[in-house]
Amino acid sequence: MGCYTKLIRPVFFRVNPEGIHHLVIRLLRLGLAIPGMKYIIRSWCFSSVSGGIELMGLRFPNRVGLAAGFDKDAVCFEELSCLGFGFIEVGTLTPLAQPGNPKPRMFRLPEDHGLINRMGFNNEGVAAAARRLRKRKPGIIIGGNIGKNKNTPNEEAGNDFEKCFRELYGCVDYFAVNVSSPNTPHLRELQEHKPLKRLLQRLQELNTFLQEQYKLEMPRPILLKIAPDLTPQQLDEIADVVKECRLPGVIATNTTVSRENLRTNQALVEKMGDGGLSGKPLGSKSTEVIRYLSRKSEGKFIIIGAGGIHSPEDALEKIEAGASLVQVFTGFIYEGPCLIKKIATTLR
Repeated sequence: MGCYTKLIRPVFFRVNPEGIHHLVIRLLRLGLAIPGMKYIIRSWCFSSVSGGIELMGLRFPNRVGLAAGFDKDAVCFEELSCLGFGFIEVGTLTPLAQPGNPKPRMFRLPEDHGLINRMGFNNEGVAAAARRLRKRKPGIIIGGNIGKNKNTPNEEAGNDFEKCFRELYGCVDYFAVNVSSPNTPHLRELQEHKPLKRLLQRLQELNTFLQEQYKLEMPRPILLKIAPDLTPQQLDEIADVVKECRLPGVIATNTTVSRENLRTNQALVEKMGDGGLSGKPLGSKSTEVIRYLSRKSEGKFIIIGAGGIHSPEDALEKIEAGASLVQVFTGFIYEGPCLIKKIATTLR
C-alpha cells in the first residue's frame, strides 16, 4: 500500500474526485486490455488467498466485495474482479437513465479519510447495464443494486424496483434493494415498516415467478441495504421485516448524514453541503448497526458489513460484530488495490 499512498494517491487527489474516478476506470480498462495482463494481475491478486465461503447458495472466492457506486453502469466489473474482489456490486441502477444531482457532488475529506457525495443515482439506466452483464464470463459474482428514479413518487416506487428486478434477473447473482441513499428525495421513507414490507413482498413474489421462468434451482437472494442513521426501534422493525419477507439478509450500511467528530474544518464541511458521508468516520457507526442486528436476529440472517473499512483490522472488526462478508469503497480509494488482498488474506 505504501507505493499507492505515497506516489499514486497524491497525483490522483490533485484531480476532482468524480473526474479521477472516470479516469481510473478508463485506465483500468486500457491496462487490462493488454494481452495476458488480466491473467497476470488476477494470478498475483488471488495468490495466497484462500478460504472461500458459501452463502445464499453462492460460492464466494473470498469475503471481500466492492460496494455499489464504483461501477455504477457495469462497465468494468471484469477488470475489477481481477484485482481480487470476491464479488462486485454494480449500480445503483434505475429504470430510466438519469444525470444525477448537479456538479460538484463529490468531495474528499483527507484529514478524515472520508468522502461526501450526493451523486443522486446517476446512471445510464438498467437496460444498458443488463446488456453488458449478459456478456460476462462465469466465475464473477455480481450483485445488482437497484433503486427508483428521482421523479418517481414513493407511491409508485415499487414499479421502478420491479422493472430493474426483471431486467437484471438473468444476469446478476443477487440483488441489493437500495432504500437508504440520502441523495434521492424521500427515498429513506421507504425504510419505514409498512412501505418497506409492501415493497419487499412484491419483489419476493416476482422472485418466485421469475425463478420458475428461468428454471433456477432457487430464487435470487434479495438483500436490503440500510442506513446507519436508524434508531434502535427502526432497526428492530427492519429485522422483523427481513424475517417476515424471508430475505437472506442485509447490507449494513449505506452512507451517513451525520457530520459528528470530523477533523476537517467545520466551515469547509458546511461549504461542501448535503450528501452521504463515507470512509473512516462511518466505521464505528456501521459496526454498531451490524452488532445490533446480529444480536437482534440471533444470527439468523446474513449481514454484509460496509462502511469505514480501510485496513484488515477494520474488516475483522465487522466480521467479529456479526458480518459474514464485507464491502469496500472509500477505503479502496484511499488505500489502493493492495488493500483487497490484505483483507482477504486476513479473513481467510
